[in-house]
Amino acid sequence: MNEAAHCRPRTDGVSPSRREALERAEAYLLAHVDTPPPVARLSRLVGLSERGLRDAFYRVEGMGPKRWIMTVRLQGVRDALTGNRAEPTTVTQAATEYGFYELGRFAAIYREAFGEAPSATLRSANQKTAVTAQLSTPR
Repeated sequence: MNEAAHCRPRTDGVSPSRREALERAEAYLLAHVDTPPPVARLSRLVGLSERGLRDAFYRVEGMGPKRWIMTVRLQGVRDALTGNRAEPTTVTQAATEYGFYELGRFAAIYREAFGEAPSATLRSANQKTAVTAQLSTPR
């Protein structure tokens, strides 16, 4: 191995132009979190082939674009349910905000991802909030 190879920073094998396209794709998906487009449309929007976009996602994020946005959406719902946002919410409000309209299917996906029903997450967060409020109330 030559000396120059040791001096180069390690990369994930994604060219700068593909990385820029990936960043545009992620930004677009985040801006349209409730209605993510099909991968074919997304790839046209960012100027990569479908294969190139999928490859960039796998190399950088460790998953494809559909799974990446699903993970982002599920985490958004979880953040809403656990009270990591200013305003209180319901499971339905949080799910629909992130584009989950088939609530039974959403609940199954959520349970698979987090090991509990979304209603259990909300209930647990509400109990923690109530305990915190009781502890901070002067007696």
